[in-house]
Amino acid sequence: MSELSTGQRHFLSQQKRHKRIVSVSRVLILLSFLFIWEFTANVGIIDSFIFSSPSKIALCFWGMLMDKSIFLHIGVTLYETILSFVLVIAISILMAVALWFSPKLSEILDPYLVVLNSLPKSALAPLLIVWLGANTTTIIVAGMSVAIFGSILNLYTSFTTVDPEKIKLIYTLHGSKFHALTKVVVPSSIPAIISTMKVNIGLCLVGVIIGEFLAARDGLGYLIIYASQTFKLDWLLMSIVLLCIMAMGLYSLINLIERIYLKRV
Repeated sequence: MSELSTGQRHFLSQQKRHKRIVSVSRVLILLSFLFIWEFTANVGIIDSFIFSSPSKIALCFWGMLMDKSIFLHIGVTLYETILSFVLVIAISILMAVALWFSPKLSEILDPYLVVLNSLPKSALAPLLIVWLGANTTTIIVAGMSVAIFGSILNLYTSFTTVDPEKIKLIYTLHGSKFHALTKVVVPSSIPAIISTMKVNIGLCLVGVIIGEFLAARDGLGYLIIYASQTFKLDWLLMSIVLLCIMAMGLYSLINLIERIYLKRV
């Protein structure tokens, strides 16, 4: 037992050391990139007007922080992304349930879902503007369009690959198809739902930015287009950095939900 405990302690020590090395390496890579970027911009190796620099981006962010204009753009993009994400998950689950309940319906709709999932969603954005106008609704629908069809297909596939023996047991005990859905199919598919959520949060953000490129007066997507048209490259790169931070934050939130779920299982 003592040797086993020593081995376990050694293993845990190695795991902690590995995690520290990974974390430190990530920070060093980021700091090295920022240092090289700042140095090359300052000495003229790269054009600081075109490529900006970390210090200029920080000063730009600080200026917009002081006049509080940045909060509007971040808030608008975050609201549109979260709303489109919630709608995608809700509609995807409902559609997957409907397809699972009716195999005939799934056979009819399958080719249409595949085609719509493969369609470049940026091609739909101008059409959405004509149909819905240049407003928030168009941006939210654009965000949904990027993720929803793939989400439906993934969840339906997860529903249909649940252990058939468990479903057979429900029917053997005189349970209905609804009982099979609520007692076996959905609980077994929760990991797949969370996995789909991880993918969808990024896709919805991409779709929202596409919509903001064309139909917004606020938001980080609008800020990027405005900055590119007026050659305010500091604003443009700052917006891209903020989008990266936002994407990481939203993904981390889904990861937190997953960890909470796994602890309760």
